[in-house]
Formats: sequence, structure tokens, C-alpha cells
Amino acid sequence: MIQLKTIDELRLMKESARLVSKTLGMLAKEIKPGITTLYLDKLAHDFIKDHGAEPAFLGYGGFPNSLCISPNEQVVHGFPNNEVVKEGDVLSVDCGVILNGFVGDHAYTFEIGEVKPEVKKMLQVTKESLYKGIEQCVRGKRIGDISHAIQAHCEKEGYGVVRELVGHGLGRKMHEDPQVPNYGRQGSGKVIKDGLAIAIEPMINLGTEKVKFHNDGWTVTTLDNLPSAHFEHDVAVINGKPVLLSTFQYVYEALGIVSDEEKQFQLDF
Repeated sequence: MIQLKTIDELRLMKESARLVSKTLGMLAKEIKPGITTLYLDKLAHDFIKDHGAEPAFLGYGGFPNSLCISPNEQVVHGFPNNEVVKEGDVLSVDCGVILNGFVGDHAYTFEIGEVKPEVKKMLQVTKESLYKGIEQCVRGKRIGDISHAIQAHCEKEGYGVVRELVGHGLGRKMHEDPQVPNYGRQGSGKVIKDGLAIAIEPMINLGTEKVKFHNDGWTVTTLDNLPSAHFEHDVAVINGKPVLLSTFQYVYEALGIVSDEEKQFQLDF
């Protein structure tokens, strides 16, 4: 059952989401060749705790870390470890917090130095597809409209759209109804209503859409070992329109990126 949120609840969710955004922005300044992902995990854990929140991933289903960090062919749910990040890698960093009883959960895929042009393009198209999906998050439309927009944008460029992993509702729990696939038919699925809060998160592969689930119970990699991209935003429907609870602006400030891609989805409330 979808739990629609009140404006007061959405305000609290925005605080949670923005703490994740600030955490990703802090990490953006540290991500460079030579560091380890376990180092990033410790930084994020301390930053979240210092801001009066709890890491949402730590202990969730037995997950041992505060971040999911997934390099290169890892799609999602990678364990931070002592392997060194290298020039040319891409690094999906997925972060969650619990603040004021609500979960914030979003992700960004970072380029480490100079990456191959075809990988850079995949990241750009994946992020574009995220906003294509958010555009469809309008009262009266359906979840399938979000899914179709993401799928169509990525598949026209020849990328694989992961089927086994999906976005989700968000609130007091990290995973609520509805599921938000990155593929689907227009006009299908649940009707979108005011108060809906969801995490939209395209997971897109350079090659095949097929993935492999590893025996550790968490790690997911592309079946052909080609790189994958993952971007995620927390989105609410207010007055019939999509409103971003999270933001990439802290990441962009750290990386010197100028962008107005979020402008149409911003609302002070």
C-alpha cells in the first residue's frame, strides 16, 4: 500500500534527503585516484553522525557499511573495501540516512580522473534519463510513465536497462510501495497522486542489461563486465508536480560543475 505523505512529513524528508546530498558533496572533494572506498565509508559515517543522523544502510539486512560503493562493472550494493581507486574508474556512491524518523537515499556516479569517452557518455545519458523520469512524476500519470521515459531515453543510445533492480517508495522505511522500475509501458502501474515520495534510480549498463548476483548476497555486476552507471534522486509530488527532495548541487559545487538541470523541479515548501 502506498503511504502518501503530508507536507509536514515531506519537509522532514527533504531534511533527510539534503543531508545525503551534503554527504555526497563532502565525498566529492575526497574522491580521487589513490584513495580507498573504505576511507570514503568512514568519512561518510562520521559526517552523518556529526549531523545528528544515523546511516540508513549500516546493518540494513546485515549490510556492514554506511555506503554502497560500486566501481566500474559493479551495478549497485558494492562493499567498501581497501582496494585503491584508479584513474579512469567510475564509482557509484549510494548513501542513506535516517533523520527525524525519515529516510533519505540517493546516489551519484563519479568519474575518477579521465574516463573513456564511451563511459562518460553513458553516465551523461543515465543522468539525463533520471530527469526524463522525474518529468513524468505528475499527478494523474502512472508509475509506468516514469519507467518508460527512462527506458526509452537509454535504449535509444544502445544501453542495457537493468530489470532486476528498481526504484522505490520512500518514507519512514527505506523501501516502501510502489516499486519504480526503469523499464515499462506508458499508462501502466499505480496512479501518481499528491504526497507520493519515491526514489527514482536508473541503473544502466554500457553493454547487456543482464546482471550477475554474487554469493555475498549483495554485490551485483554486469554479466559482460562492462561498466554501469547509477544516479538516484528523492522526489515528491506537490500540487500535482514533481519536486526534488535531494540535490546534486553540493556535488557540483565540489566538482566545479555548472548546471541548471534541477531548476524546474525546485520548490520552497
